[in-house]
This record gives sequence, structure tokens and C-alpha cells, in this order.
Amino acid sequence: MDSHLTEMEPGAGTSEDALEFHRSSNGDRWFLRRGERKAPVVRHVPNAASAGAVSEWAVGAFLSSERCGPEHDALVELLAGLVPPATGSAQPRSGLAASHPRRAGLPEPHAQVGADGLLLAVTRVCTFAQERRLTNASGFFFQQGTRLFLVTSRHVMIDVSGEHFPDRLEIEFHVDAENLAAAAWLSVPLYTAGHPLWRQGTDDGGEIDVAVIELDRAALPSGAKFHAFGPGHLPRSGDVMPIGASLLIVGFPLGFHDSLHHLPVVRQGVLASAFGLRFQGKGCFVTDARTHRGTSGAPVVLSAPSEGRKPDELPWLLLGVHSSTIDMRGRDEQLDESLGLNNAWYADILMVLTAH
Repeated sequence: MDSHLTEMEPGAGTSEDALEFHRSSNGDRWFLRRGERKAPVVRHVPNAASAGAVSEWAVGAFLSSERCGPEHDALVELLAGLVPPATGSAQPRSGLAASHPRRAGLPEPHAQVGADGLLLAVTRVCTFAQERRLTNASGFFFQQGTRLFLVTSRHVMIDVSGEHFPDRLEIEFHVDAENLAAAAWLSVPLYTAGHPLWRQGTDDGGEIDVAVIELDRAALPSGAKFHAFGPGHLPRSGDVMPIGASLLIVGFPLGFHDSLHHLPVVRQGVLASAFGLRFQGKGCFVTDARTHRGTSGAPVVLSAPSEGRKPDELPWLLLGVHSSTIDMRGRDEQLDESLGLNNAWYADILMVLTAH
């Protein structure tokens, strides 16, 4: 990270006035402590196996870093918990995220109940090469029978041209239906004995930028709360998708999200190409929406017609998987604005990728 204040030897300890607010799955620890002139600073103590150096950051520099991760969310929750609740406000049942224990005497963060089920079907994805954090992305859950899958863009799993080769992901789950501030992370390996665990597809147009990886339900954090799309959320032959139809793209642009309640944000766009036709011969369609890095793997949805469908906690049609922005080669960046268009791959590929 940028703007660290000091760097110490790996064996450097923590003082008694240091408060641990996050511990990652690999054993790295983060503390809030008093620095010089009693100013609060964040101390990172790497796990012993990494032989890394202990580092400290000013709280503002730590929170403003673009490499946002679960340790940043944990600090935000800790600070939010120090703010007294408004008079008469409801008190949540539990406090800080499940990945880090509560400290006696700290107020609990405000609970937010009743988030739209669509937001609970989308999760933040962080990629790692061993213990080195690489990128942020978006993903969502898809259920085929009793089997549960994480769906994201294939280039999140591997991107040869971008020299992006993660070996595991971390995804986030809510763990208390009545307190969305409580969350925990799950580490998902991408390889076993050198063989990829994810699935990707190809068609006549080449590789499809969609990948799925099956999740072991027994390995999910205790009390995990989420919604999942399924085959019933895919468009039917009689569903009409008019050009210019209003769409939602739900994800984590540049890692931005509601860091207290661990919820994604929604960008609104429109259908910008004929739905059902393969745009330029590929298995994708085009959306017109403002998107950013970190949105890769986000679901592209349309409000589902109620006629002929059973009531559902996810009353949305899953049209596609957001991939990337579209730009024109040779565009004069001084004279021509970017197109503001995006590729989204048709979601029916999920029926193939989750079939076996």
C-alpha cells in the first residue's frame, strides 16, 4: 500500500494499547494503535511464514488507498461502531464482521434490515497470488439443483495478456439476516494439483469471458446468508427485450460499495443492441452504461414480468454477465469521448457451465 509511515522488522511486536480489528485467512493481522503524538495509526503484522516487515499507516492514508480489502471494511466498521446510535434507534443483535472478534465495551454498528434480494445475490471478489492481493472484481451466485456456483468473468480467473495469474479468490458472505454489518470471507482455491477448478466456455466466436467455480456448501461461513439466481431467472423464448430497455448492472466499481453493510451498488443502463443476436458474431450483447474496473463479472438484469412466473425473492431476469467496456482503436482521446458501451455475455452459457 502507499503512504506507510514506518517499516519494522518481522518480529516487531504490538503494544498493549493496540486493538486488533482484522485477521486474514493467511494469518496477517491489522491493529489500530496510538503512534507518535498519540495520533491513531494502522499497524499491519504479516504472518510469520511470509517473512514480511511490519508496517504502519496514518488512518487517512490507509482508508484512502485504492487497494481496498476486507481489512479496510473492518476498520470502517470499527470506527462506525464508536459513533453513539441515535436516540431510540434499534440495536442490532451482533456487531463487527464475523472475521474479526468484538472487543468488550465497543458499541455495535447499526443494523440494516430488508436489503433487496438482488444485492444479496452479488458478492465482492478479491484475487490473490498466494498471499499477494491482485485485483477487485464482482461476482454472483447461481444455483443448479442443489449445487452452488460463483459466476464471474473469465479474465478474473486468468488473463494471459494482462499477466494476471491468481491462484485463489476471496468472496464475502453476510452471516446475520438481521445485521448486514456482520460478514465473513471465504477463500476459494482456483487450482488443484495444477489443474483449474473453474469452468469456462467457447463457441464459434472464440472464448467466452464467463467462468464459474463450484462452491462447497459445507465450507461456507457459518450462518451464510445469500440469494442465488437459477435457471428460472433466465429469459424465456416469449420474453420481450426491447431495444433501449432499462437494465441494472450490480457490482463493485473500483471496489466501491457500502463498506458498512457489505452491499454492492447499482448502475443503470440500457440495452444497446438487438437482444438475442450475437453482436459482431460473438455470444454477447451491448449495454450503454457507465462502468469501471471492478465491475467485471457483475450480473446484468431486467425487471422480470410477473405473468406466468411464481413469486420470487429475486424478481429479475438474468440477461448476461458484464465483461468490459468497448472502445474504438484509433480514437483521438483529445477529440473523441469514449463510447460508453460495454460487452455483456448472454447468461444462457451458465446452463452449459453448471450442467455437470
